[in-house]
Amino acid sequence: MKIVFISDTHNQHRKVMLPVGDVLVHAGDVSGRGSREEVQDFLLWFSAQPFKHKIFIAGNHDFFIQDHPAEFRAMLPSNVIYLQDEMTEVEGVKIWGSPWTPEYMNWAFMKSHGAKIKEQWDLIPDDIDVLLTHGPMQGMLDQIFSGLSVGCAALSAAVERINPKYFLFGHIHESYGRQQNGATHCINGAVLNENYEMNNDPVVIDFL
Repeated sequence: MKIVFISDTHNQHRKVMLPVGDVLVHAGDVSGRGSREEVQDFLLWFSAQPFKHKIFIAGNHDFFIQDHPAEFRAMLPSNVIYLQDEMTEVEGVKIWGSPWTPEYMNWAFMKSHGAKIKEQWDLIPDDIDVLLTHGPMQGMLDQIFSGLSVGCAALSAAVERINPKYFLFGHIHESYGRQQNGATHCINGAVLNENYEMNNDPVVIDFL
């Protein structure tokens, strides 16, 4: 099964050159200001992509999804899977998706550091093959331009507990890339750089 992974398109989804694959996965920040219109435009594009399975989560820019969950769910195309602290199974592969990131200013889908955000990670079962979150764990592809690591410490503990085969995320545009954490392949799939310019390729994962 070939997974094509992207994140942080921020309304620039039509600029992404997607390779061929079986599953298209997006780790959030589908919009810029988080308006209904932006989210609707993303859904129209996402649902039209020629993949057997299409899965995404929200990010900290996606206010409409946070603030109007029922209306958003009613908008979802039938061939798109949205995950918010829930799992889907695709061809025997268990994927858990969650949009939360540690609190910073007044963005969407944020929880305070420590016990509050840990509550979300505690929901994740131990037998997940692919963990999909918007933000990184601490110390793993989480450095902003100043060199400061801004990932979530509580998420680090959850990844150690779950030990998924793949951990997919975005959020920190400056830290696009791959890194190994024990048996877990960690991938930051942010396609835009820190200046919100289309700079990075979609990541292709051959899930064996």
